[in-house]
Amino acid sequence: MKQTLLTILLIVLCLTNIFVGSVDIPFSETLHILSGQDSATNPSWSYIILQSRLPQMLTALLCGAGLATAGLLLQTAFLNPLAGPSILGIDSGANMAVAIVMMFAGGTITLMGTTLGGYFLVILAAMAGAMVIMTIIASLSTLLKNPVMLLVTGVMISYITSSFISLLQFHTTEHGLQAYTFWGMGGFTGVTIERLPVFAGLMSICLVLSILHIKPLDAILLGDAYAQNLGVNTQHMNRRLFLIAGLITATSTAFCGPISFIGLATPHIARMLCRTATHRTLMPTTMLLGACICLVCNQLCTLPSSTTLPINTITPLFGVPVILWVILKRG
Repeated sequence: MKQTLLTILLIVLCLTNIFVGSVDIPFSETLHILSGQDSATNPSWSYIILQSRLPQMLTALLCGAGLATAGLLLQTAFLNPLAGPSILGIDSGANMAVAIVMMFAGGTITLMGTTLGGYFLVILAAMAGAMVIMTIIASLSTLLKNPVMLLVTGVMISYITSSFISLLQFHTTEHGLQAYTFWGMGGFTGVTIERLPVFAGLMSICLVLSILHIKPLDAILLGDAYAQNLGVNTQHMNRRLFLIAGLITATSTAFCGPISFIGLATPHIARMLCRTATHRTLMPTTMLLGACICLVCNQLCTLPSSTTLPINTITPLFGVPVILWVILKRG
């Protein structure tokens, strides 16, 4: 029943993200454009609907579902309510790589006579940085048997990358610092209709892989001994969960910048709604809820005003109260 209500809410929010925005476009004109016809009143409205609002809506939907799922995977793998996509330092690796490109290399890199720059280079750098950190974490997971120690290692990696970024900020130019700061605020506007298939394909693959791990996730909740009796190798499974969560985080950060609190807080809201820890119920609820929250945040950022707000000015309003509630509840 709750999943049905969330699905209905998701559809309503998707339509709201398309029909309502910073530019007031008549309802009839929006329907006219979505039916495949150009606007006869104002040609720019067709561009706004098809090239801006539609890809933003789909990006917010997939990004929210992905980050929320990544948070659920990590919280189950670590058996820690405060584990999230950013806790392993994967997004910090992406941040550091983008900082190097924007603040040290000036936004362009020449490789083998080919000059790379612009948004493509930012995506490439973020993916590369996230993958490097993910490879390090995957290697350490074979040495560190305790998931909590791996969690601490991720936090230490985040501190190291943050220090390096601060050093770059101190020596960079004003333009480089401004470009990196803007990217670091996060947002869904960077995924254009041309880039959307790549983003949607990567995120959809990760979501499907997550759904295929529902049974092992439930076994992990019952403890290592019980999981092994069911034929689940917990260490091997944890590495697979880290890989899926890492790919989700890398994809999201590369295309949308760092998005805070969605992965950390959404699984807790889903648990409050479902009142169960069974992933067969919890995972689809978490996906739907994450998508709904990101769509709400995107809508609030694009309400009629003179400017479009960064997404990370809104997400803490959802995330911080939930995390404080979890901390206070557990003492």
